[in-house]
Amino acid sequence: MEKKSNHCIACSVHQCANNSGEGYCALEKIQVGTHEQNPTVVQCTDCESFVLGNQNCKDCHF
Repeated sequence: MEKKSNHCIACSVHQCANNSGEGYCALEKIQVGTHEQNPTVVQCTDCESFVLGNQNCKDCHF
């Protein structure tokens, strides 16, 4: 199944199963969170929609 790029969500993490392969996320929406109690810099935030993937991923419909 080919992933459709969501041009509203840019993504440079090619290891993510949700990456469309064109520099965008294939999801309709993502969840952004933090691993810190009081985030103060960008490094404190996380894309909680990240799923480790590979090119043979068959169950990447979220």
